[in-house]
Amino acid sequence: MILPTALALGAQLMLPVADSVPDLNVEQVCDGIAKQGGVTFRDPAVAREKKSCIDSEMLVRAELAKQWSSFSPPDKVSCVNESRMGGESSYAELLTCLEMARDVRNMRSEAEGRGKAAAPGASGTPGAAGTPRVAPAAPK
Repeated sequence: MILPTALALGAQLMLPVADSVPDLNVEQVCDGIAKQGGVTFRDPAVAREKKSCIDSEMLVRAELAKQWSSFSPPDKVSCVNESRMGGESSYAELLTCLEMARDVRNMRSEAEGRGKAAAPGASGTPGAAGTPRVAPAAPK
């Protein structure tokens, strides 16, 4: 059977992503950011901007390493894959993705704990443009 083999291979490929902070190549994204502000590509400010961007990304990576164990493995896999799409990678983007995923999960858990996880459009929940929905009239 091909399916179990594919699943086993896929699981092996995902594990290293979730175990430690990935090594991202931030050169490309920092080069693009630096060149956006320069007058010419030989502008000395471009090199300074690129170095500043890379230094900033390394600080974000250090912060990410401190928080890495607090993020859920599925979120790590998803966010790392997303941050590597398109060729330009950023630790700031990765950290933002992980924080947002964690915060959404926490908000959903809190809402469920309070019993306010009503389905959209359910009786008593806002409808279009925030107008309240009215429960259907009881049969006579």
